[in-house]
Amino acid sequence: MPRPGFFEKFFFKPGDSGYPVFDTAYVKLGVYICYDRHFPEGWRALALNGAEYIVNPSATVAGLSKYLWELEQPASAAANGVFIGAINRIGTEEPWAKQMGEFYGSSYIVNPRGAIEAQASYGEDELLVHEIDLDMIREVRDTWQFFRDRRPETYGPLTDN
Repeated sequence: MPRPGFFEKFFFKPGDSGYPVFDTAYVKLGVYICYDRHFPEGWRALALNGAEYIVNPSATVAGLSKYLWELEQPASAAANGVFIGAINRIGTEEPWAKQMGEFYGSSYIVNPRGAIEAQASYGEDELLVHEIDLDMIREVRDTWQFFRDRRPETYGPLTDN
């Protein structure tokens, strides 16, 4: 990070690649990086662009964000009918350990119903491997119909602010 406190917004320009989805041999993959997880628009754009699995690599420290860590990504998975891999690092980073705190790991995979299916520990350096059922995406989307019933004609005023 450019400085303690995660002020990357002041050092990097937002991307303009249109939320690409990568068609891999196994899954249609989207990537949504760190802080962006707080904003629902990108999750929706990636899902509408065909993502089945969205990874969210993060560097998130303990404190206020821990509550959001297990709230936002499951909600986004359910709202968009996708699997999400929430990835967080562990440990501390000098010289800012005292100011920023400890990275708490707890990486997890959440399904399109918003349920965490597999989760790593708080403080161990681990590789989380979990098989996902891609058929669940179609089942959830056919049941909940969030894409069918969305109202994009109401989005305009949201972008005027």
